[in-house]
Amino acid sequence: MSAPTKVRRRVGRARDLESLAAELGRDHEEVAVRNGKRSGVPVVVGIHSTILGPALGGARMWAYEATEDALADVLRLSAAMTLKAAAAGLSLGGGKGVICAPPGSPPSGDARRDMLLDFGDLVEELGGRYVTAEDVGTQAADMSIIRERTTHVTGLPVEAGGSGDPSPFTAIGVEAAMRACAKARYGSADLSDARIAVVGLGHVGSRLAANLKKAGAEVIASDVVTARHATAEALGAAWTEPDEAMLAECDVLAPCAMGGAINAATAPALRCEIVCGCANNQLADDSLADDLAERGVLYAPDFIVNAGGLIHVYRELRDFSEDKAVELVLGIEGAMQRVLDAARSAGTTPLGAARQLARERLEGSAGATP
Repeated sequence: MSAPTKVRRRVGRARDLESLAAELGRDHEEVAVRNGKRSGVPVVVGIHSTILGPALGGARMWAYEATEDALADVLRLSAAMTLKAAAAGLSLGGGKGVICAPPGSPPSGDARRDMLLDFGDLVEELGGRYVTAEDVGTQAADMSIIRERTTHVTGLPVEAGGSGDPSPFTAIGVEAAMRACAKARYGSADLSDARIAVVGLGHVGSRLAANLKKAGAEVIASDVVTARHATAEALGAAWTEPDEAMLAECDVLAPCAMGGAINAATAPALRCEIVCGCANNQLADDSLADDLAERGVLYAPDFIVNAGGLIHVYRELRDFSEDKAVELVLGIEGAMQRVLDAARSAGTTPLGAARQLARERLEGSAGATP
């Protein structure tokens, strides 16, 4: 992606986003921007690639401080979805949607419904090149509202005939990836007695923490939402503040909140041996993968680690069983092992190896569709 402009503009009407999209989205197939006719808020869809199939990516509802931030999310996350789908062997491309919510509390009632319907109109306008699903700020029930305006939506509630909440499957995949990383670092995939810091106790993080406790791990938990302290207590996890959790002395650090948590300031201060979490775009800059490797920290590429949710909603599109979905999600352990083996053989970082494997599939030289 091109370097973002240094001028940070507050989110305005769609024409402001259109100019930025043209400036920053040159490596994307399409970046569609509309001003919601009901809600008046900008809605955006970025289609990075449809080489392997329709671009699938969640609909993120967020109150962005600046226009640049909204576009950066769409562009960065849609590109990551291309890599994720390719590396997972799915017949999907990469996309992302954003609903630019106003400042303040999350939208509710008619205001929320209008935003979702406006977003559904944009998805429908794209004619199936983009398929949406839930993401940060949205949930399965919201997909039912979007479904009123378009059929190009997945992750619907179970009672509506959909696959439901994908977060338990994302958590299963993260744990599977951790096992591969533990085997590479310690010679055993056993996570019992491992000390693991889970930073972010949202839908995925809380389930991951619960799974790790069941596996016998010592779990440190944290979240910027202080009310989730009670969640940590219920799980039997030790609570610590978010800034402290990122720098906790542990075997595995699992960033499970928003992206960019590992940056130029935090990377040198990490006191873990493995970074393996569900957050997208955990590295503020890809060059940090080299810095971590030089310090002996194994960084598991997030688009390999967190593919479980994508695999789960994919089953709704391909109509295969939940048992098959679980089998594919557990296969993330093997996928991560292949990435680590390839990195070792090529003398590169796991991130570099994972990107190469994804590129090979995009070029048609590797990978099979389940």
